[in-house]
Amino acid sequence: MLFLLFFAAIPECVPAQDTTAEYHVKAGFLFHFAELVDWPDGGGGGPQFALCVLGDDPFHGELENTLDGKAIGSRPIHVLHLKQSQDARSCQVLFISSSEGRHLPQIFQALGNSPVMTVGETNDFIDRGGMIRFTLEDDKVRFEINLKAADPAGLKFSSRLLLLAKNVFGKQG
Repeated sequence: MLFLLFFAAIPECVPAQDTTAEYHVKAGFLFHFAELVDWPDGGGGGPQFALCVLGDDPFHGELENTLDGKAIGSRPIHVLHLKQSQDARSCQVLFISSSEGRHLPQIFQALGNSPVMTVGETNDFIDRGGMIRFTLEDDKVRFEINLKAADPAGLKFSSRLLLLAKNVFGKQG
């Protein structure tokens, strides 16, 4: 039943009529990504599930509005806005803003093999070592997954999530 609700709530491609709608959809995707990933040792972190934005915030409050009152498992989601990548190891999900595109190598180096799911939207995000990249195709939000980047961090993506991806790079295992 939960599987069917997921597909009904977040179809493979969702129209993004304007920037606010686009980032509302992306916030929903971030929530479902977190639900459909297995973290090593239960995901680390404390009693809260940290969903972080590094750099300029393109969501402009949509993350907080969309995720208010939601939880991953029994852990309530706490949205954090980071200015420095050194703080990112305490996150479970890290959305890396386009404003940080030129710093991707340093960000990924600072994360090392930490179990942090990295999500971005720059064109070269996957090529530079990011795990999930948002794309727009015909004004619809889509995403790609890089399993090669997720493996060293010990993250395992659900087959349901992989089926929804526009492209999947690498192989899981």
